[in-house]
Amino acid sequence: MNASAKKSILFCLTLAVIGGTALALSHIKTSRRLGNPGVKATAIPGSMTMKISLPENAGGFTSSNISTSQGVLDFLPKDTSFAQRLYTAPDKMEVMANLILMGDDRTSIHRPDYCLPGQGWQIVDQASVKIPIAGTPGYELPVQKWTVHNSYTTPEGQKIPVSGLYVFWFVAENNETDDYTGIQKSILYHLIRHGVLERWAYASYFTLCAPGQEDATFARVKNLIADSVPEFQLPPAK
Repeated sequence: MNASAKKSILFCLTLAVIGGTALALSHIKTSRRLGNPGVKATAIPGSMTMKISLPENAGGFTSSNISTSQGVLDFLPKDTSFAQRLYTAPDKMEVMANLILMGDDRTSIHRPDYCLPGQGWQIVDQASVKIPIAGTPGYELPVQKWTVHNSYTTPEGQKIPVSGLYVFWFVAENNETDDYTGIQKSILYHLIRHGVLERWAYASYFTLCAPGQEDATFARVKNLIADSVPEFQLPPAK
């Protein structure tokens, strides 16, 4: 077989692979269904979004509802659902909690390491930990605990260092993880194997603390998460 014939065969095979891949992707897109969320959500008639919420009181904290900023609404897909609350303890410690639920556009669930550096925070430590969640069944929730550093300038011009704790995880129906890359693999697997686009939610809790107080602060955030999660997140199947 001469070189010209080999090139022709290779070209034809390449076209066949490209065509087959495009056909498979087209079939998946048209035949797939959107999975159920792993958080408590209610359909909103006439809307692409769902009603989701965080508990008003948990772990000794009270809270106030925070409206999602227009900038966030404009940035994320229109079928993204949001819930946001500011939790306040009797000693004035504050924790901002966010819950984001994707719709048919999976780009609602973005990489966690994009936002913090963009706001001036330096990620100095990342740890995967598990938080026991009571209930039937009880389970251990895998979360990422990030320690971040920043500073602010007083009116007198003095720079004050500050630490922050960012705790987050992702949840879909009968599936929770603290690994963003794992989400992408899971979505691909369920699309190909079952024709289902998993509906992931992204939960996060953020608070400030003085440098050196990170462990004590995390203990309180951990308690808040353990108490609030059963109120908005569905337990995994037995």
